[in-house]
Amino acid sequence: MANLQSIRRRIASVKSTQKITRAMKMVAAAKLRRAQEAIWNTRPYAYAMRDMTNTLLLRADRESHPLMQPGTGEKVLLIVVTSDRGLCGGFNANLVNEAMRFVRGSEAPVELIVLGRKGIDACRRRPVNIRSTHSGLAEKSPVNAATRIVDEAVQAFTDGEYKEVYCLYNEFKSAMSQKLTVERLLPYAPPEDTEAASRDYIFEPSEEAILFSLLVNNIHVQLFRILQESAASEQGARMAAMDLATQNAGDVIARLTLNYNRVRQDAITKEIVEVISAAEAV
Repeated sequence: MANLQSIRRRIASVKSTQKITRAMKMVAAAKLRRAQEAIWNTRPYAYAMRDMTNTLLLRADRESHPLMQPGTGEKVLLIVVTSDRGLCGGFNANLVNEAMRFVRGSEAPVELIVLGRKGIDACRRRPVNIRSTHSGLAEKSPVNAATRIVDEAVQAFTDGEYKEVYCLYNEFKSAMSQKLTVERLLPYAPPEDTEAASRDYIFEPSEEAILFSLLVNNIHVQLFRILQESAASEQGARMAAMDLATQNAGDVIARLTLNYNRVRQDAITKEIVEVISAAEAV
């Protein structure tokens, strides 16, 4: 009987867990819809900003533009975008592992700017140099956060601390698919297939000042897009993880129920045998 009670308690416990994971899946699905809407609204502007910047930079003097030339530093800066919360499968673990591969594969020393509590906790347990950390970005203004982080990276790059600046994040593909992406932010280089502007522009106060400001603003926008990509990817990964956890809980309940029925049947059979044996003895 004690064994039956133990199995019943386990079944009740797993059912309670299943309710929680099912509720978390529904919450993640609702947040994912909002994150997707944010992505669809951000991507057109970010891509248009990038295309305009690339077009105008083709006519610029790259040798005189400080953000288009390799930095004078000996180190590399990597911005790692993780989440503040867990229970999202391998979302954060994959990012941290990829960051470690980047560090090991780099010929130059690498320093990290880590975004997200989970990434901060994981990187602090590993032998890496962390320049700064930022958490709670989803609760604050992502635009202001992107501006602060980019300004920090641009200032360090122009001061000669780093020769390159990269960003590692999960690019949102669909609710079930995210792609680990390493994107170089500095030195900035337009793609080779970019077409030069067909018009001649007049720059005020100067071409150098306008292009520098435009390039920095473009990096601000791209990092804001990256934060939105990461937020949508996090909710998609969490929804998938909670759906899988709910299914696994159902499988555990089915196995426990089967085991419970077998134990109960054995107990009933044993009682019947005892009754028959007692009757025969009498």
